Amino acid sequence: MILAMSAEPSASVGHVRAFATMMVHLRGRELERWMAAVDADDLPALHSFVRGLRRDLDAVTAGLSLPWSSGPVERHVNRIKMIKRRMFGRAKPDLLRKRILLSD
Repeated sequence: MILAMSAEPSASVGHVRAFATMMVHLRGRELERWMAAVDADDLPALHSFVRGLRRDLDAVTAGLSLPWSSGPVERHVNRIKMIKRRMFGRAKPDLLRKRILLSD
């Protein structure tokens, strides 16, 4: 197996799995410990990811801790954008509005 041949991929997989567990089980309080563990390893791609997380640590911690999700809102925004792209150059805003309101 590839993971057994090198320590780097297995370390990366371990960190990614730990982060996924934090996301699924809403364990944002473990984020600092996870970032320290990533920093201790020589994994440039994950170091870049951790730097990005640190830019807005409060929001990331809240996102990994709170049960609320913006998923339903994002679904509707993407649906509206798709309708708008399909109708580009073919209709005025009033028809676009009707299509958006009538579709679901």
